[in-house]
Amino acid sequence: MKENYELMEHIYKDAEMASYTLTKLIRDLKDKDNKIKKTLEDIMKEYESWKNKAMKYLKKGKAEITDTSFFEKMMANMGIKKEVKCDNSDSAIAEMIIKGVSTGSTQMEKKIKAYDKEVDKSDIDVAREFLKFQEKTIDKLKAVSYTHLTLPTILR
Repeated sequence: MKENYELMEHIYKDAEMASYTLTKLIRDLKDKDNKIKKTLEDIMKEYESWKNKAMKYLKKGKAEITDTSFFEKMMANMGIKKEVKCDNSDSAIAEMIIKGVSTGSTQMEKKIKAYDKEVDKSDIDVAREFLKFQEKTIDKLKAVSYTHLTLPTILR
């Protein structure tokens, strides 16, 4: 039973960090003319939904809910500011988020494999659904990234 909560805790933390990061990024892009902002807002809302779903599950089981550490958030915030300052093009923003989501999806795959035999099938199904969301997010960002590439960017 403990494993069920560990799996949901992972989904919660991943979604919580993604929501935080996307909120900061959207705020940093507020006064900029990026077409990707709407896509980022949609992705952020989906991560918020996942965070809430995982939180309800954890609260129902009276499991401990821990947010991402202040240090991790501070490091993410500094990374976003640096990236936006260096290159705030839609393709660069998409690539930055793709890297983060890819890391999360790789970790989710590992968790699913590790807990596949130990966790209720319904919980594994939720984890697989979250993984599908992450994969679709990557595809959506790739489409945005390639759509907004300019010829000089492609030739770099």
